Amino acid sequence: MVNHQLFLLLTLILSILVFQSESRVKAKAPFGFSLELIRRDSPLSPFYNASLNSSEILIKNAIHSMERFKHFQSLINQKAVQSIAFPTENSYLTKLSFGTPPVEYFAIVDTGSDLTWIQCVPCTKCYNSQGSSLFDPQASSTYKAFSCDSQTCRAFGGEQCLKTNDCQYHVTYGDMSSTIGILSSDTLSFDSINGQKTTFSTSIFGCGRNNQVQLGNLGIAGIVGLGGGPFSLVSQIGPQIDHRFSYCFVPRFAKSSGKLIFGQESIISHPKAISTPLVSKYPQTFYYLTLNGVSIGDKTAHPSSTQGNVLIDSGVTLTILEPDLYSSVEAMVKEAIGKEPVQDPSGAFNLCYGADTNINVPEMVFHFSGADVRLQPVNTFMVNGDLVCMVIVPNSVNPFSVFGNYAQINFQVEYDLQKRVVSFAPTDCTQI
Repeated sequence: MVNHQLFLLLTLILSILVFQSESRVKAKAPFGFSLELIRRDSPLSPFYNASLNSSEILIKNAIHSMERFKHFQSLINQKAVQSIAFPTENSYLTKLSFGTPPVEYFAIVDTGSDLTWIQCVPCTKCYNSQGSSLFDPQASSTYKAFSCDSQTCRAFGGEQCLKTNDCQYHVTYGDMSSTIGILSSDTLSFDSINGQKTTFSTSIFGCGRNNQVQLGNLGIAGIVGLGGGPFSLVSQIGPQIDHRFSYCFVPRFAKSSGKLIFGQESIISHPKAISTPLVSKYPQTFYYLTLNGVSIGDKTAHPSSTQGNVLIDSGVTLTILEPDLYSSVEAMVKEAIGKEPVQDPSGAFNLCYGADTNINVPEMVFHFSGADVRLQPVNTFMVNGDLVCMVIVPNSVNPFSVFGNYAQINFQVEYDLQKRVVSFAPTDCTQI
């Protein structure tokens, strides 16, 4: 409770710093706005790699999911400061523009990160696979670098002062990727799906000048941080978006994009919508829920850990369960399907069946506190070459789980950060 109160205080202070002058706030957004959300490995993505087949993509996504999960574990266990898990190749992209005049970029949307950053010039070390030119602060008439003695720099914990007195940030990710640059503000704008242009005139972001990213071949310009910390985009623009946002992930081979929705438009009106509380834990960047059990038919398996035992994340593809819970779930799935499993040669998945086997994948219910989320086959099994594999895997050691983005396909997922709840509604995300 104390940590949550401290977070609210920091958020309030940051909101005052950023929005203290009404004349500086150009975005009212009373009805919200919606953006396209494109999976990085989708044919709709400008960075789609056509040389990879669907099986190779799925295996890469599984490997990256486990790497990101290990980073989560280390952060939670070690309480690392200014270190988070870098989003992986299976992440989602959106378009946004920085500066005046606006320059458009593709960036990864990440609920597991706070600071929004893009690559900037001059750059001492930048990955050169970005699909656009680097942002030039001098070309923007509204750009501002925070000074070392500014309240914003002190609140962020700027690493050091430069000779220019600019506030330098340094964020290190769990895979040893990092971004170093100038803590800055500029106009951030979005072109909504309905043609509306939404502009935030003093958005805090990192102007990255030394970006050592292990996955630098993604083609993206940077990251849009949607985490729960005070410097994330959703915390900064909270008053304008009613402290809420939602997303809707389309199925893997859908020929349309999903949606990222901010403000009033993100409110779920579906009659079957269900809600579960967010649990305040360290680090505050992450969104924690409480999972009470998993059911198939009349059988239920229960986790050994209790409150805040699962992290909901946009950047992990797979759902990863604590070891004992996974073993029970796998046993229930095997019994329900009643066919002989086949070993996955890649070792990425624990439970697979031949693709030519006529299996009936059972509905799986995740019992979150106050919300029973019913997962369909699209959420739990994927075709992997000549196999069909369960995209739920075990965590090797700790009693900790992650609810990944495959499990969230065809759900509108709403984060109400004022009421501290996450809501789910079954939705055809290709039609939203």
